[in-house]
Amino acid sequence: MRDSLPAAASALAVEIAGRRWHVAAQGYDISIPLRFDGAQPTFFGAPPATATAITAGTFVGDVRHGGSCNCSIHTLAPHCNGTHTECVGHITRERLSVRDLALWHLSAALLISVTPERSAEIPGDHVISLAALRAAIGTATLAEYQALVVRTLPNDSSKLTRNYDEGAPPAYFSTDAMSYVVEQGIDTLVVDMPSVDRAQDGGKLAAHRIFWGMPPASTSAETVARKHATITEMAYIDNSVPDGAYLLNLQVAPFMIDAAPSRPILLPLSPA
Repeated sequence: MRDSLPAAASALAVEIAGRRWHVAAQGYDISIPLRFDGAQPTFFGAPPATATAITAGTFVGDVRHGGSCNCSIHTLAPHCNGTHTECVGHITRERLSVRDLALWHLSAALLISVTPERSAEIPGDHVISLAALRAAIGTATLAEYQALVVRTLPNDSSKLTRNYDEGAPPAYFSTDAMSYVVEQGIDTLVVDMPSVDRAQDGGKLAAHRIFWGMPPASTSAETVARKHATITEMAYIDNSVPDGAYLLNLQVAPFMIDAAPSRPILLPLSPA
């Protein structure tokens, strides 16, 4: 059981969208720990995240080198260096902030495990097709949830440090599958892939635009139909975490930019 949280004295009972749930007291952190200057995932040619000790006169912000305290400058690309949550500002001319738009901190979430299928259009690619998505959802009713968490198969710990620019391209959503997610009312999407779209798609970002309710090629915030919907990418859901219902606690760093490092936590749910 990976990164399970300390047990609380008792579980909670909550009501979400008119439905009552019991919330387990112990949950799962499904974020990837970002080790600055250490092994870490990367994507789209971004440099690794780094940490550099601050120096000022005789002061050095590193106790190992004689400093009185540790104080560093951290450099990262949130979209490429680990678990992050993004808002529609990712694809708009207007500088919209995930700090302002990520409003759903607690959501009823369905965790599913999906086996991507070979793309019929691009040799070597794998996609989360509508058929694969429906098969993974099974008998659950997606419309009863506000969030969807997707674990792609095969799944192993190499996702914690994978360079997604090497080897086979990562899987992504088909437009039909993403349209279905939106039709079912999912506002918070969490995936273990580096992007819901193909890395090199000619700038279409079709799945992103579908999720945020934007016309193809639009970059105007005025065309956004789902402004408060968010996508969390590069999560890691250990195989010990069973598929099913959870309370998603989505913790996002308060950065005034389109994407920020985040920490999604899953707390098991059962009907009250």
